[in-house]
Amino acid sequence: MRTQIAAANWKMNLTFQQGEKLLDQILAAKIKMKDHQKTIFAVPFPYLTMARSEVAEEKNYYVAAQNCNHRKSGAFTGEISAEMLHSLNITYCIIGHSERRQYFFETNTMLAEKINLCIENFITPIFCCGEALAIRESGTQNEFVAQQLKESLFHLPAEQIKQIVVAYEPIWAIGTGKTATTEQAQEMHEYLRSIIAGQYNKDIANEVPILYGGSVKANNARELFTCPDVDGGLVGGASLVGQDFVEIMRSLK
Repeated sequence: MRTQIAAANWKMNLTFQQGEKLLDQILAAKIKMKDHQKTIFAVPFPYLTMARSEVAEEKNYYVAAQNCNHRKSGAFTGEISAEMLHSLNITYCIIGHSERRQYFFETNTMLAEKINLCIENFITPIFCCGEALAIRESGTQNEFVAQQLKESLFHLPAEQIKQIVVAYEPIWAIGTGKTATTEQAQEMHEYLRSIIAGQYNKDIANEVPILYGGSVKANNARELFTCPDVDGGLVGGASLVGQDFVEIMRSLK
């Protein structure tokens, strides 16, 4: 079975003390990840070392950064490089979240550079793709997400594409309370896998986890995760509530 992932994206939320308390609450549930399952906490930069320490003794629990810069190093005050993340033993990084694209004008080309730097530094990218409401309503969402993958990922050789985690974000369902139906989620995930298969091959496409990232909640996770091509979730708001995220973890296939 493909790797199944419950990934928490805290975004710019929680104080250090609140984050520590939340992790303690989640870990107290003693959810044992199976060999094919992972839980990942994408926490703000100042909390990376704390979070890594918290999960250090837990099997298949990991910590991710929420972003990194597309340049290796230099005079870019306030930015964080992939090399810095590697030096902290951080092994995952979210790349291309819709908020980074929207508010910080990140392009597909820039994201390709970030992907390269992550791989060079032994960091698994969680690559986000997805369409806004206007694109969904125009019926061109397939072409749109295919272009995102093509311009940011398809320069990679086959061995490296297998190192990527893809997260599909219907942007119209992030923080809006709207959620794609299970049919909509499965349809897009199946399409994304077919695009990867077309560029590489079916066997490789079947190894790539594709997460759903649009208003995943405790009460809809199990239904979403039953879809054959949905391999877990990239969870925003619900990941800030300990019991809710525990239920989402329990919903993994």
